[in-house]
Amino acid sequence: MKEPNDYLQINLLGKDEQSERLSRVYSGMREAGISAALIHNNANIYYLTGRVFRGYVYLPGNMRPPFYFVRQPSTLRSDSDDLFHIRKPEEIASALASRAMSEPGDVGLELDNISYSSAQRLARAFGLAAPSKNMSPVMRAARSVKTRMEQDMLIRSGEKQTYIYNRIPHLYQEGMRDIDLQIEIERASRQEGCLGLFRIAGDEMEIFMGNVLTGHNADEPSPYDFAMGGLGLDPSLPVGADGTVIKPGIPVMVDVNGNYTGYMTDMTRMYYTGSLSEDTLRACRLSAEICRTLAGMMVPGAKASDLYHKAVDMVSEAGMKEYFMGHRSQAGFVGHGVGIEVNEAPVIAPRSKDIIEEGNVIALEPKFVIPEIGPVGIENTYIVTAAGGKLITTAPEEPMLMD
Repeated sequence: MKEPNDYLQINLLGKDEQSERLSRVYSGMREAGISAALIHNNANIYYLTGRVFRGYVYLPGNMRPPFYFVRQPSTLRSDSDDLFHIRKPEEIASALASRAMSEPGDVGLELDNISYSSAQRLARAFGLAAPSKNMSPVMRAARSVKTRMEQDMLIRSGEKQTYIYNRIPHLYQEGMRDIDLQIEIERASRQEGCLGLFRIAGDEMEIFMGNVLTGHNADEPSPYDFAMGGLGLDPSLPVGADGTVIKPGIPVMVDVNGNYTGYMTDMTRMYYTGSLSEDTLRACRLSAEICRTLAGMMVPGAKASDLYHKAVDMVSEAGMKEYFMGHRSQAGFVGHGVGIEVNEAPVIAPRSKDIIEEGNVIALEPKFVIPEIGPVGIENTYIVTAAGGKLITTAPEEPMLMD
């Protein structure tokens, strides 16, 4: 049995790594006219410190080191004079004053991530009448370009996820339902070290450890903004596997959790029993071709919207537009950033204003739902380099026969 830790360091990143991340955050704050900020969202706290705790990270601006205000756990410590254990946010201003830090004229808050009442309370804690500066876009932009350390963590997650995907054909047993196969995949993933947590950026987005779809269920619209829907097992979580029996000749699409390091890769592959029709194989080849083409276009300075329109052009030329990114309900994107969360920036969508940058990590998922066939297509995660997208999810792209 592991002994409990007496003390835990608040910052696990190291000085150089944290400075590199803060440089991007502070640059964004200057552009947005934000002099100081208070960070509360778990994903953003993890980005700034390498751990999650209940509390706040205060960013004083001008590349000055952050201050940490911790409610739980009480065992967190720091080697510097920058950590305060507090009971409530109203203690933050006086704590800063004790370090000769004057109150800012304004303070940026994550207005996309916290409730209205929390935003009002935090503003009052700094003597402000109301919150006015939004830090959420700043953090989203900063996190969209990954450091070398972050890229290494994503590469490791991709390797683990690829290993699990290669094992899936051997997890299948005749007579399984989609949910039975998903449970076996989840079990194997957890045994290999998957953290299980599936963080998603965006409003009201929910899913468990991923999505396994087959047959008619792929054409069931979901209220969530995912490329593929599914009825789910219960109206309380209307997405994913619904208990459909896996049948010969009907593809099974697997899109499950790639979070092995706190950073998530995103990968989809197709599996089958019996044999697949030529139409199915043609659609799968088109999906892989779109991925390769867009990865080549994925260079610094490229417009995210141009990638989307290229995908639509390829689909239209192949006569598959009716089934692209869904059938009864179609998603309005073909790719998205990944990292601490899924659906990070940039977004590969028709009206996206995002410009591709070196260090972006992007999942491309050109998928189809074909009536009488089901879900078809793949998804890959790429790191943007000067030469284009570097593939880090390397399971075979062709459909895999399940034993």
